[in-house]
Amino acid sequence: MKKRFLSILLCVSLVLMLSVTIVPGAAAKKLIIFAGGPAGGTFQIVGQAIATYKPVKALNYNIKVQSSGGSTENLRKVNSGKAHFGTVYSGHVFAGREGLMVNDSRKYTNVMAVSYLYEAPAQLVVLKGAGIKSVKDLVGKRVAVGPAGSGAFSYCEMFFTHLGVWDKIERNAISYNAGADALSNNQVEALWLFTAYPSSAVIQAATMNSIAMVDLDADAKKFGFYDKYKNFEPFTIPTSDGRYRGITEDVNSWRDTTLLVANTKTPDDLVFDMLKAIYTPEGLKWMVAQKKTFKAMALEKGLKGVATPLHPGAEKFWKEMGVLK
Repeated sequence: MKKRFLSILLCVSLVLMLSVTIVPGAAAKKLIIFAGGPAGGTFQIVGQAIATYKPVKALNYNIKVQSSGGSTENLRKVNSGKAHFGTVYSGHVFAGREGLMVNDSRKYTNVMAVSYLYEAPAQLVVLKGAGIKSVKDLVGKRVAVGPAGSGAFSYCEMFFTHLGVWDKIERNAISYNAGADALSNNQVEALWLFTAYPSSAVIQAATMNSIAMVDLDADAKKFGFYDKYKNFEPFTIPTSDGRYRGITEDVNSWRDTTLLVANTKTPDDLVFDMLKAIYTPEGLKWMVAQKKTFKAMALEKGLKGVATPLHPGAEKFWKEMGVLK
């Protein structure tokens, strides 16, 4: 009787062990980290839009979006493997790979391009009537320059340094939304952004104040910015459509391309299947429904602005689609 009891107990124990170790293991999804961006920016929306799309959620991966400072922080997170995916400006991907980042000579070679997303222009918002017509007019003034680690901060440092202004302003490294509040409360005289148009933070600032926007293309041409930094291009922000209240004419600026990137060790099948889900009529419609900026996304433009190596999963997809020969 005792032996029989022990045999039954052993069988029950084995069943319990198998149920604990095998069943959950078979059903568990691998955690994937997507480095997003700061509050009020488009980077965070990119990650959320992709991660919450049903066909992507149905994949055998659990994608979690983490907020971040933005482009340069994402570059470093993806390169180190702390994030599997991220949104990074093309200029930072290229500069990082070549060891040309500002005050950072390291080479970020574990970051690989996946696809083009949209183009982002520099935007400098001031209060109407403040007499600020050029970046040069900011000398001695307080400026919200974007969060530390963001593409906005990095490009502001690059542009203002080129114009000899960076060390002559009082810098406030805060988010876009916080910058809009600070402008409204007279805590700063200018709000710098590097993000897609329209920006919710600029809309917020325009709702609470009479604003103006500085012609950054004029400064870039006058002081030879394009000659030194050839990856940037002139860009006209279509502000005459009335989305920024009080701005009735288009504003000239300059832009960079925004890319979806992945770490070299991000699974090839995940990259391929994610692209296959997003780059369908339904997938692209979903992206536009999250933010109109994503109208720029299209199968034929999938590799626009990519000047660095592709992730193997992305290379397979774009070859299959006939975009990459």
